[in-house]
Amino acid sequence: MTRNERLVFDSNALVSRLLLPDSTPGRAVRKAVDEGQLLVSEATLMELAEVLSRPKFNQYVSLADRQKFLRLLGSVAELVQITYPIQACRDPKDDKFLELAVNGAATAIVTGDRDLLVLNPFHGVAILTPAGYLRR
Repeated sequence: MTRNERLVFDSNALVSRLLLPDSTPGRAVRKAVDEGQLLVSEATLMELAEVLSRPKFNQYVSLADRQKFLRLLGSVAELVQITYPIQACRDPKDDKFLELAVNGAATAIVTGDRDLLVLNPFHGVAILTPAGYLRR
């Protein structure tokens, strides 16, 4: 991978990075931060913030650490403005990741979500599992 790679990670992969840093998704996020450019949008950040605010995570990571993770992500990722809306995924909640990838000129979307993986490639953007991304 080159530093020019622009990458979109879905919320589950980012949550895995926080909860299980040595998991496959966790290692994939670390590689992207170290070697590429992570992309986020207001919609993807809002979803991640909502997910991380759920009480079920209290037993694993403090709310303060989850908020710190969000701030850190915001500081290392490029915030992309969405000007071209997309409605292409069979799960409409996942369209935000396609929008981010297309509007942000992403190289790849990294996800374990079958609703996204089935679209690979999408408008020239590879859609990879975390393991597939690590093998590149």
